[in-house]
Amino acid sequence: MTQPPSNQPPGGFGAPQDPGQGGVPPQMPAQPPQMPPVPPQAPGQAPAQPPTAPAQPAAQPGYGHPQQAPQPGPYGYPQQPGQPGPYGQQQPGPYGQQPGPYGQPTSPYGHPGQPQPGYPAPPAPPGGSGGGPFKGRTGVVAAVAAAVVVIAGVTTWAVVGKGDDEKPTVAQSPSTGSSASTAPEPSDSVDQGDGSGDGDKGGEDDLNAARQDGEAKVNFLTTNDVDLPRNGSEVFGPWIVGDTVIKGMYKGVSGYSLADGAKKWQVDLPFKLCAAPARPGAGGLMVFGYEENAKDGAKCSMLQQIDLKTGKAGWKKAVPKPTGLFAFSDNTLAIGGNTVTAAGSSSAYGFSLTDGRQVFTGPTGDCKPYAYAGDATKLIAANQCRTADASKEQHTVSEVDPNTGKPKWTYRLAATWEVDKVYSVNPLVVSAFQREQKKWSVVALNPNGTVRSQIQGGATDKFAPSCGGGFVIFGRNLEGCTGVAAAGDTFYMSTDTSYGTSNEVVAFDLKTGKPKWRSKAPDEQQMTPLGMEGGEVLVYVSPKYDKGGAVATIAPAGGAPKILLKHPVSVAQIESSFFSAGYAYGNGTFVVAAGRVSAPSDAEEKQTKTMMGFSK
Repeated sequence: MTQPPSNQPPGGFGAPQDPGQGGVPPQMPAQPPQMPPVPPQAPGQAPAQPPTAPAQPAAQPGYGHPQQAPQPGPYGYPQQPGQPGPYGQQQPGPYGQQPGPYGQPTSPYGHPGQPQPGYPAPPAPPGGSGGGPFKGRTGVVAAVAAAVVVIAGVTTWAVVGKGDDEKPTVAQSPSTGSSASTAPEPSDSVDQGDGSGDGDKGGEDDLNAARQDGEAKVNFLTTNDVDLPRNGSEVFGPWIVGDTVIKGMYKGVSGYSLADGAKKWQVDLPFKLCAAPARPGAGGLMVFGYEENAKDGAKCSMLQQIDLKTGKAGWKKAVPKPTGLFAFSDNTLAIGGNTVTAAGSSSAYGFSLTDGRQVFTGPTGDCKPYAYAGDATKLIAANQCRTADASKEQHTVSEVDPNTGKPKWTYRLAATWEVDKVYSVNPLVVSAFQREQKKWSVVALNPNGTVRSQIQGGATDKFAPSCGGGFVIFGRNLEGCTGVAAAGDTFYMSTDTSYGTSNEVVAFDLKTGKPKWRSKAPDEQQMTPLGMEGGEVLVYVSPKYDKGGAVATIAPAGGAPKILLKHPVSVAQIESSFFSAGYAYGNGTFVVAAGRVSAPSDAEEKQTKTMMGFSK
């Protein structure tokens, strides 16, 4: 096993960045200080103290409102004020990208945190982490309240023309609180781009009319058909299961045909959606979280299972109410094996994905889980532990039995280091940060929980994994990052460059943490890993004003990206316009979907583009 050095050699990570707000690891400077981020500890060992961070280089100001100068980040780029940090909620689908924290968007070109109208940069710095020691509790709670007020104030542009008496557009079932329709009427809001055209969509009636040889077909472009509340709604998804693409928004979860975008089914919920795992479980089963009532500040405590293949609603139940000082923490959801977990700062539970039976309650001893990540067989827990000094964070990572919640092994981070994200469950790659010293690290662990390597990001590269999500009070979603992927002995991460300059995907050897090869994006575009596809890295190539987007793969040995779908140049402007976009690829079809839907008036709300599909 290769242990990271006590002093990182030139070309390694810099002092990690203070992640700031939300769920995106920070943006980084070109010349990071040379020092090791997280001193690795073998399972059960006492943590070592991380080294003192050197002086931080100056950075450029962010947007929204005046903030402190950004601190240097891990892989060589500076944090932009207002960037999402470790408090992001919510996933996209298997390959989806999330909206930023507090509703903050990511750029249509794949860069997190670019400004969009009406979405403020969150206040900095945030309070304790999900499951942290909760030091400065009063100030943290006040900051959260202030953040909500700021959001409400800045987004008043979206209130014009909207009343307080919005009603759901679908009826809820009085017996279950949810209903499913498997054969809805075709919606007029779908443009299939079939060449017929209706002449009333401002020139967008036929999206394939200008398609050139070798370019993919536009299967559909949908617009919003849901009457939303005044501030709009976050979108959950998209996910692709079979021939259906699924997304959730406001009080419903809907399935659409991949072929033409027609709605196939919808499950209605009595109250607002508030959580979903990063990906479906076995057989397309998914569990969504929704609020327990319609009141402001309602807890995200209700669970609804849905079969995404058929659109049938299954079991429904309430998460047991937590108690204690931070009982108001929102739950985040994850699926590992046949278990769905609901966890927050004060409680953690596991339920059978199949029948909803509670299979475990998270340990309540010195180390408590506050968030989970999982895949088809494994479940990983992030834990916060009590220490003699309440001012010092002590976090651990554990693999737990999905059926019992009991740890199989535990990896102890150095004192004051916090678990940020799980970039991959198998192989296990974890992001961690140290708040006060502004440091960030990416560590790979062996199947037994010992350190495999520490990723060495280089002295000049900038990296920008995107892990944003909706606002969660002291909750943390560990999953759902784009810009990263892993398989076997390799971890992949994309560099971040300015618009109009080709970025690269860098492959790191998980045995050593060192770079193996680099693959450059085509045509001065940006390339973002979305996951793995057939043993190769699946990447999305963002569109430019004169270049269409694309879906491509990169071989495990490297080389130029191989284009699977080349999107039409004629729709590049539409493709790049989706607010805080999320992505999914499956069954030969690529879907881009808006991560949030909002508009100043009802009329504009119904014209908002929500989803677009491409195929051969």
